[in-house]
Amino acid sequence: MSPTPKQARQHRRKAAPGDHTKNVKSWRIEASWDHRPDAPVIIRTPDGKKARAKVRELADKGAYVIFQEHTGWDTWRTVREVDGAALLAERAAEQALAAAGHQPTPPGYRPDAEDRHRTWLARMDARAEADYRAAEQAARDQAEADARRRRLAAEAHRDARALMMPPAIVRPENRQRARHITGAQR
Repeated sequence: MSPTPKQARQHRRKAAPGDHTKNVKSWRIEASWDHRPDAPVIIRTPDGKKARAKVRELADKGAYVIFQEHTGWDTWRTVREVDGAALLAERAAEQALAAAGHQPTPPGYRPDAEDRHRTWLARMDARAEADYRAAEQAARDQAEADARRRRLAAEAHRDARALMMPPAIVRPENRQRARHITGAQR
């Protein structure tokens, strides 16, 4: 039995719970590079997983990425900002540490810092430079000491015969006769 027109007018469907704001399921990614700040890349997608993958991809290319979620009526809220250039610099510093033969960054060294590998690399480079300078100075000091030792050995060899003989004043052929002078003649 179908409802009468009066019964049909009285029935109202319950409102579906949830947000009815226009287009709130979308994500926006803005990426820009230092070498071309006037031409940013802007990507809009309803797929959150795809959006996060794009953020990683653009950050790996060295872009500064702003990841935003839609709040309705073309307004956006920033979820995350990623400095891709800094991440690339960190990776390069980590590889440079390994290539230079320095010890890797310890886990307790500034664990929350964005530039921990770069500052550790600078610290290790400074230490290596100081060690190099100290070794260079030690080599110079050793060379000077060796040269002084050789010079003294050469002088000793050259003057050894003269040093073995008593002074000329003591030798009989150079000895002077004592003159006995009275005190009044001085």
